[in-house]
Amino acid sequence: MEYRSIKGFTGAAQLGFLLVFLGLGFILAGGAQLLIGFKIVPPGTDIKEMGNAMILAMKNPANVFYTRLAQVLGTFCLLFIPSILYSLLVNGKNKFWLGFNGNFNVYQVLLGFLIMFTANIMASPLQDLTRAVLAYMPTLAASAKEMEQTYNEQVLILSNLKSWPEFITALAIMAFFPALFEEMFFRGALQQLFVKWWKAPLVAIIVTSLLFSFIHGSIYLFLSRAVLGFVLGLMYFKTKNIWINVIAHFLNNAIALAQLFSLSRSNQKIDITKIDPKIEWWFGVIAIAILIFLFRFLDKYSEKNRLRINSKENLLLAENRSNPFTKSVNDQFGN
Repeated sequence: MEYRSIKGFTGAAQLGFLLVFLGLGFILAGGAQLLIGFKIVPPGTDIKEMGNAMILAMKNPANVFYTRLAQVLGTFCLLFIPSILYSLLVNGKNKFWLGFNGNFNVYQVLLGFLIMFTANIMASPLQDLTRAVLAYMPTLAASAKEMEQTYNEQVLILSNLKSWPEFITALAIMAFFPALFEEMFFRGALQQLFVKWWKAPLVAIIVTSLLFSFIHGSIYLFLSRAVLGFVLGLMYFKTKNIWINVIAHFLNNAIALAQLFSLSRSNQKIDITKIDPKIEWWFGVIAIAILIFLFRFLDKYSEKNRLRINSKENLLLAENRSNPFTKSVNDQFGN
């Protein structure tokens, strides 16, 4: 039987709605960035020069608050709002359909963190592999280098943390909210749609992880981020609980931020490219074996909670079918 959402929409229709809301998110994010831009650019700046003026203004350490605000508002508009609107339209008000539920335990949280830590070790050598391959493609390598330089400049500006209050604020803006918004969109909405629609979980996780990496806009880190996205996707598939992903993703971001904060406090010159230790390829292979081991434990400690989540999902579906109004809607759509 063809897959339909709880409101009776087909998989293709749901993807269409999600793309429309994503487009709306782009517009809202652009509007938010523009409003912040008007706040920080010099008065009287010509509208044609607004883009360049905004970039220069956001590089100014004096405007770091607005730069961080622009980042979190952009992610909010681009990922959070589309996820919420999509879920409301196709599944109704229950946040359960985005993966939010209370069925998780401390073992899952701990294993989620260990999995992300190990996945970073596994993914690290892929950056060197990408650089080696791009060396044979000078044009693409030049674009990759330029994108990486821009990204590193943004990170340095955002991570210029001199006090504990700044660090705590940055934990929310740069670590927690991006983790929450990204997991809601990519795992709670997009991956969950693909898994149910295509009925091919592995393919759904791979496609979602590639899109997850693509949106981060880095060529050098594309493969390593895709691997991390795959690990997060598999984690969500095993647990069916978005909170496990959000916590693991947040802790991963927080560790990187803590490194930058430590360097900022010691007045050392920060080189983003040298923060992460160099990992040899054979260590990455060992990490793969450890990941398999950790996922087996995650599967074990997730089994009971996964059964509870499946039971609740079946109950909600049964209640939806027994509701006279939704039943007539589903019948109209042929469900």
